[in-house]
Amino acid sequence: MHIAMIGTGYVGLVSGACFADFGHQVTCVDKDSDKIDALNAGRMPIWEPGLEELVKANAERGRLRFTTDLAGGLDEAEAVFIAVGTPARRGDGHADLTYVYDAVRELARTVDRPAPVIVVKSTVPVGTGDRIIEILAEEGIEDASVASNPEFLREGAAIRDFKIPDRIVVGAEDERARTVLREVYRPLFLNQAPILFTGRRTAELTKYAANAFLAVKISFINEVADLCEAVGADVQDVARGIGLDNRIGPKFLHAGPGYGGSCFPKDTVALLRTADAAGVDQRIVRTVVDVNDRRKESMAARVAQALGGSGADGLRGKRIAVLGLAFKPNTDDMREAPSLPLIEGLLKGGAEVAAFDPVAVEQAQPLLPDVEFAADAHAAAEGADALVIVTEWDEFRALDLADLASAMRGNVLVDLRNVYDSAEAESAGLAYFGIGRGQLNRKPTVPG
Repeated sequence: MHIAMIGTGYVGLVSGACFADFGHQVTCVDKDSDKIDALNAGRMPIWEPGLEELVKANAERGRLRFTTDLAGGLDEAEAVFIAVGTPARRGDGHADLTYVYDAVRELARTVDRPAPVIVVKSTVPVGTGDRIIEILAEEGIEDASVASNPEFLREGAAIRDFKIPDRIVVGAEDERARTVLREVYRPLFLNQAPILFTGRRTAELTKYAANAFLAVKISFINEVADLCEAVGADVQDVARGIGLDNRIGPKFLHAGPGYGGSCFPKDTVALLRTADAAGVDQRIVRTVVDVNDRRKESMAARVAQALGGSGADGLRGKRIAVLGLAFKPNTDDMREAPSLPLIEGLLKGGAEVAAFDPVAVEQAQPLLPDVEFAADAHAAAEGADALVIVTEWDEFRALDLADLASAMRGNVLVDLRNVYDSAEAESAGLAYFGIGRGQLNRKPTVPG
């Protein structure tokens, strides 16, 4: 099958490469000529494990190509996927659909009739597919077939998620779209991947609902972690205890500095804007957004408290080593990363910051001009009063803590991902402060 993919960002590039690996003929189209030139030269615009090898292999086999020529990309295409960005609109948090609608208009003015099935891969609010139908009609394309096919890819594990999905959701209003998308995903039927056909509006909402629910789980366990600190309990054991209940499950029950990235922050807010427009309050999601924002902003005060101060007190004149900048491991994505408000708070409190991340430094440097970037964890720790683990990269799970302690001026380890336990850190000469493990607060008097 011939597929056109409009957009070579994270979703478009991963999806296009995986479709090509299924055996489809895929053309990825993007207006950014520098990005297309880089892809044709084998250079990836994003860091994702296994992506460079997958792109190279399928390009060499002639199944995957990159171009700025939309007309050429649409040639023979039976399905055209739209995978452009839908960032939060500045000022009100609504999803900005400018790129989606621009792509639809350009597609309509370029494509031969009858038009191929148009599949929206971008995360879009409910009703976007309806508006696309209207735009196509305005451009002279009647009876267009438009489907919603939201992505559920985790950065750092996107290729596996695409090839071994929990589910494939297709929102379509006509049999033509359902038939084409069955053929697109037919290679996955061998893995018995469940494919759910719904209405288009249902599929659009499913994506937002999924991300909002996962954000709820993260904020829930973070608030439980705060309670654990107050009463002397261990959030990791609490998480295991509830996660073994198959109605709850263990995923997204890892306490930390709050969620970030390209999806959860903007999608929860976009869901709230959709609900506001519909006149339906979403109190749980609204609270989750507030809880997460406040949590990320509070992390600098947590470091100050570990250093013996109160609020921002205790940071002035201190040198803080930050390990991990990307919002999660196995990506260089800095969008809404918890490291950003943490470092902003540290600097505002008068601290110096040295930071290290295995792959995200290039993305982080323009965002953090006042930070010293170190070549490795040991270099970041040299002369530091406190060491803060922000992103749980694999290489941070087996650090030589004694070596880092010997390089530091102070001895405080603030582990925002609970990678280590206190006994291990203390044996290396470090004072350990984790998340939800009872170190920073008094135990209250037991009632009764």
